[in-house]
Amino acid sequence: MKHMTIHKIWMGLLLSAASCVAHAEAKGVLPTGPAVGDQDISPFYRWSQALPPAPGQLLREEAIPPANTPQHAGKAVRILYTSQDVRWHSGIIPVSGALYLPKGEAPANGWNLIVWAHGTLGVADSCAPSWAGANERDRDYIDRWLEKGYAVVAPDYQGLGGPGPHAYTIWESEGRSILDAARTALHMDSRIANRVVITGQSQGSGASIGAARLVATYAPDINVRGAIATALLPYFEDATQPQDKASPGGSPHILIYRLIGGNLPDGSPPPEHYLTEKGRIVLEAARSGCAARMVAEREGITASDAFSPSPDAVEAAVGPPGQMSPFKVTFPLMLGTGLADEAIPPQRQELAVHAMCRSGNTVIWKRYPGVHHSDTLPASFEDAEAFARNVLNGQSVASDCNGL
Repeated sequence: MKHMTIHKIWMGLLLSAASCVAHAEAKGVLPTGPAVGDQDISPFYRWSQALPPAPGQLLREEAIPPANTPQHAGKAVRILYTSQDVRWHSGIIPVSGALYLPKGEAPANGWNLIVWAHGTLGVADSCAPSWAGANERDRDYIDRWLEKGYAVVAPDYQGLGGPGPHAYTIWESEGRSILDAARTALHMDSRIANRVVITGQSQGSGASIGAARLVATYAPDINVRGAIATALLPYFEDATQPQDKASPGGSPHILIYRLIGGNLPDGSPPPEHYLTEKGRIVLEAARSGCAARMVAEREGITASDAFSPSPDAVEAAVGPPGQMSPFKVTFPLMLGTGLADEAIPPQRQELAVHAMCRSGNTVIWKRYPGVHHSDTLPASFEDAEAFARNVLNGQSVASDCNGL
C-alpha cells in the first residue's frame, strides 16, 4: 500500500510537470489536444494536407443540415478556410465558419456582405456554431439580414471547430478570423460584392472592432464600409478614470474560458494552477462541452470559491478582456449599449465609446433603456440595418461624438 501511495504521488508530479511543459508551448507551436478544447466532432474540421500559403483561402465546404439553416437562406454551407495564427505564431491555420446566401436572384451589382461575429458560446470545438447551429437569438439575427437581401458569413473564430485553443477575447486573432472569412466568401461566389459591414455582439463586439482596426494593415483588399458592435467588450486604459477591468458576468466560466483560450502570458503555469478543486470542475466542463456555466450554477460554484488565490489575482494575470490601444479607422462605427446590461456594465461601455471618439472616429452610439445584455442584439437590429444601408450606399453619417 505504501509503495502504491508513493507511486501515485510520483505519477501525479510527473503528470503535473508534463502539463506545465505542454502549456508553456514553444513559440511557433500551436497547442492542441483535449486540454485546449480540441474534439473530433467531424472529419470536416480536420485538415491533414498541406495548407495554402495565404490566408483567406477556401479549403472545403459542405451543406449545413436543414435544421440549422435560417429560414431565409437560399444556400447554407459550412466552410473551412485559412487564416493566420497571431497568438501562437504557428503560421497559416484552418478556421471554420458558415456562409449563408439569401434566397432569390442576386442584384446586378451583387449582394452586400455582412460578417457576423458571435458572442460567447464556449471554447470546446463542439460549441462552434457552424457545427452545433447558431442559438435561437443569433439565428434570428442572421435570418433578418438574409431577409433584407444580404449575404452573411459567420466565422467560428480560431480554434473553435478548427485545431488548437479558441483564442477567446483575443481581438488580434478574432479579427483575422473575421477578415479571412470575408476574403473566403468573396472568393467563393462572384455574386457577393466587395462591400462589407462587420457586426458583432459581446465577445463578438471586441472581434468586430478588432477586425475594423486591422483592415488597413492586414486586409486592405476588403472594402469594409462600416463596423457595428453591441454589448461592448473593448477596453481602453485610461489613468484618469476608474474602470471595471473584470471579465464579464459573475459566473467563473468566463474567466476559465480565458485561461484555456490563450489569455495567460507564454510560460505561465497551466489553468489548473489558478483553480481550486471546485474551479477544476468547471474547467473540465469547459474543455469537454458547452455547459460550463450550467455546471457552475448546478454545483453552486462561484468566482469567489473557484480561483486560487483569488479572482482578482487571476484577472491580473490575464489582463482586462478586450484590451486594445487607441486607434482610428476611415469608416463609421455604430456602437450599441443596453442600459440594463448586467454582464458588461454600461459605464464601462460608455468609457469605450468616449475612447473611440477621442481617437477621431465617426461614432454612432445607440442606447437602449431597460435592455439587458443578450437582448441588446435584437433591440439594435433596425438601427444596425439602417446604418449598414447608409454606409453601403455611400451616404455620410453624422457622428454622435460632439454631443457626448
